Amino acid sequence: MGEASREKTHWNGRGETRADAHAERRRRLAALVAERDAGALLVTRLVNVRYLTGLDSSNAALLVPADGPAVLATDGRYAGMAAAVCPDLETLVERRTAEALTTRAAASGHRVLGFEAHDLTVERHAGLAEAADIALRPLGRLVEDLRRVKDEEEIGLLREACAITDRAFETVLPGIRAGVTERAVAIALERAMVDFGAEGPAFDSIVASGPNGAVPHHHPGARELRRGDLVTLDFGARHGGYHADMTRTVAIGEPAAWQRDLYDLVLRAQLASVAAARPGAETRDVDAAARDLIKAAGHGDAFTHGLGHGVGLEIHEAPLMGYDGTGKLMDRVPITAEPGVYLAGRGGVRIEDTLVVRPGGPELLTTTTKDLLVL
Repeated sequence: MGEASREKTHWNGRGETRADAHAERRRRLAALVAERDAGALLVTRLVNVRYLTGLDSSNAALLVPADGPAVLATDGRYAGMAAAVCPDLETLVERRTAEALTTRAAASGHRVLGFEAHDLTVERHAGLAEAADIALRPLGRLVEDLRRVKDEEEIGLLREACAITDRAFETVLPGIRAGVTERAVAIALERAMVDFGAEGPAFDSIVASGPNGAVPHHHPGARELRRGDLVTLDFGARHGGYHADMTRTVAIGEPAAWQRDLYDLVLRAQLASVAAARPGAETRDVDAAARDLIKAAGHGDAFTHGLGHGVGLEIHEAPLMGYDGTGKLMDRVPITAEPGVYLAGRGGVRIEDTLVVRPGGPELLTTTTKDLLVL
């Protein structure tokens, strides 16, 4: 059975196919469109089209009316895939997908067409305005808001992506030693993830050794790992379109006292933030659970980023977990918890897990030990 056929017939354990799940997402979106007094929403962000239809392509758009069936548009390269993946959807085979759907919306009698202002360029917006006599209205990030809470099938895909990530780290760990370059470790991690079933890395892997560990998003290079280094490894697998994210910091040789102290501080902060991640918690309070500990230890200025972020079909999704964040966590929202402390010229420590917010306490999807590993 081909990939497209598997997508079409896959069951999620509740007597529903993926096509059923996508149809339910479209129904929920249609209700939001109706609440905003728009006739339809034009979805142009490709990741949002995938979420609502299952179609993963480089050229597609979706028209979601407030009342009535949705219409997909894609070009001839993906017409066969669309027929297999989303057979319940009418599909227009057009190169200019957004323009075709805008014309369709006007022909269907819709007077107001919502659009994704965070995706549509000014140039393309002008083109849509010329394509048909219809009022265009930005409707915000409606699909992203729906994507925030995952269903159990999505969580299952994330869980598998994280399991691949854990396994890759365990496999590569014996090769992390003095004399090996950062780049070689990053390549080994990414190769191992693919070998264990990943579609690819979820993002460009970070391997930051010694003083490079003070740069949160350091690009791994030719520097060789040395005894006395702390090495931060931030990486993840992509599986079924869903992204894992994990960071561990290890020591090459026996760490100095300051390195152990720094590691212990970040670990305590990370554990505190994980414990705070419960339904109803304010995102800024979860960030504060870690940040306040780090600040009290005198390193507040060295924690230079937010605590974490949502994960799913993208590596960075809502909610953003920062000191200035707004909103509350909900059940079945996957997030990362990744506090770090970065000391210029010396190095840094970051520890990160992907977890799912649950009423009874967070479900950790990355399970690699957080004890300081001395290699």
